[in-house]
Amino acid sequence: MALAGMRDALSLPAWVVGLGLIGVGSLARDVGYPVEVAVLSTMLVWAGPSQVIFFASIATGAAWSAIAIAIGFASLRFLPMTVAILPLLKRPGQSVWMELLLAHYVAVTAWTEGLRRLPAVPPPQRVAYFLGFANTCMATSSIGTFLGYYLIGALPIPFAAGLMCLTPIFFLASLSAGLRHRGDVAAILLGLALAPVCDRFIGGGFDLIVAGLIAGTIAFALRPKKAAP
Repeated sequence: MALAGMRDALSLPAWVVGLGLIGVGSLARDVGYPVEVAVLSTMLVWAGPSQVIFFASIATGAAWSAIAIAIGFASLRFLPMTVAILPLLKRPGQSVWMELLLAHYVAVTAWTEGLRRLPAVPPPQRVAYFLGFANTCMATSSIGTFLGYYLIGALPIPFAAGLMCLTPIFFLASLSAGLRHRGDVAAILLGLALAPVCDRFIGGGFDLIVAGLIAGTIAFALRPKKAAP
C-alpha cells in the first residue's frame, strides 16, 4: 500500500510541492547558508512559509528567539489540520511515537490529499499509504530545494515567485475536488471573499485568521444536520 501512496503522490501532488520549494533553496543561498541546511530545513520544518520566515529572518539579523516564535505562530495552522487527519490514521495499539511521526508529515498537500484519499483506503493500510505518499512528497521537495539552491542565478524572479504560488493553488484545487456538502462550498467561497476585505481593514498578519474564523463558523452552521437516532 506504500507503493500506492507513492504512485498517487507522483501523479501530480509531489511535483507541485517540489517545484514550490525551489524558492526556499534560492533563499537559503541568498542568506549564505549551505545547501545541506536548506535541504535539512525541508525535511525537519516541512513547511514552505515557515522556511521562508526562517531564512528571511536570518537575513534581517533577527534574534533566534524571535525567529522561533515567528515560526511557531506560522505553524499553528497545522494543529487543527493534524487533529482532523489523525483519526483516519489511528489504529488500535498505535504508539504515541508513531502518532508523533505521522503528525510531522501533516502539511498542506499531505493533509488535503489525505482527507480526500484515505477514506477509500482500508483502515489497516492507511498508515502505510500515508507514509508512502508523504515521504514521496518530502523527497521530491528536498530535491526541489537542492535544485533551487543552484538555480538562483538562472531563474527569472517572476518565474521563481510563480513557483512559490503553486502549492496554495494546488491546495485550493484539491480542497475544491473534495467538496462534499454546502458547508464545504460556503467555507471556500466565504474565505476567498473575506480574505481581501480582512487584509484591507485588519492586516497585521491577523487577516487570514479572522477571515478563516468567520468563514469556518458560518460553514459549520450550514453543515448538514445528522438525523436523530
